[in-house]
Amino acid sequence: MARVKGGPRAHARHAKVIKQAKGYYGRRKNCFRTAVQAVEKAAQYAYRDRRNKKRDFRSLWIQRINAAARLHGMRYSVFMRGITLAGITLDRKSLASLALEDPAGFAAVAEKAKSAFAGA
Repeated sequence: MARVKGGPRAHARHAKVIKQAKGYYGRRKNCFRTAVQAVEKAAQYAYRDRRNKKRDFRSLWIQRINAAARLHGMRYSVFMRGITLAGITLDRKSLASLALEDPAGFAAVAEKAKSAFAGA
């Protein structure tokens, strides 16, 4: 029986990695051994940052709500406690987009939050 060296399979595997490394700088894009390292590290960063993205967006929403709340004379924590007491069940993403796109609507929510917090 003839000996099989696996050349086509190895070439396909190498080509797959090189294709994933497309756009990288220097040897990382065309030398298989360095491309493997670069692609693996990129996958680690992608895995980590899919989780960090959620944290980053929540932080951004909180900053936007805080900035908008301060325009109405409240801190973020006071505003959030006020909307809880007022029974408003908007999440941070919705509140941030409301503050950015509809300042009048956010002002109405802020007034309800302020009155609910003052009454408590």
